[in-house]
Amino acid sequence: MPTSYVQVWLHIVFSTKHRNGYLSDPAIRKEMHRFLGGMVRHLGATPRIVNGVEDHVHILCGMSKTMTLAAFVKEMKRTSSIWVKDRFPSLADFSWQQGYGAFSVSRSAVERVHRYIADQERHHRHQGFQDEFIQFLKKHEIRHKEASLWD
Repeated sequence: MPTSYVQVWLHIVFSTKHRNGYLSDPAIRKEMHRFLGGMVRHLGATPRIVNGVEDHVHILCGMSKTMTLAAFVKEMKRTSSIWVKDRFPSLADFSWQQGYGAFSVSRSAVERVHRYIADQERHHRHQGFQDEFIQFLKKHEIRHKEASLWD
């Protein structure tokens, strides 16, 4: 077969360093989400939705067939950190956490995950990021030690 065909949907989640509220300004947060969506596309993936709140982001995307997940997330964090510091000098100490979560999404669940990500502000009135992330790990049966989750 001369061409590769790939459809791998992922729900990627990562937070700011120490879950600092760097993205508390809705205008900055919206620009960050738009920038990350553009980066997803630039890296050869298909963005479906990028959203989040002041201390973390959720990305639903169809993955690139030419880039590893680790390289993909690393480049998104690297370029968005540089961008936000250049664009908003008041965020000169902005940083993402070192790790991330990436969860496979079946084609039949893409719309449901899209709605979940779109509803982040309402959802986080009742649950913080750390509890949400631990729920994801448990739901996807990923072993973890809570003591080593947070930087």
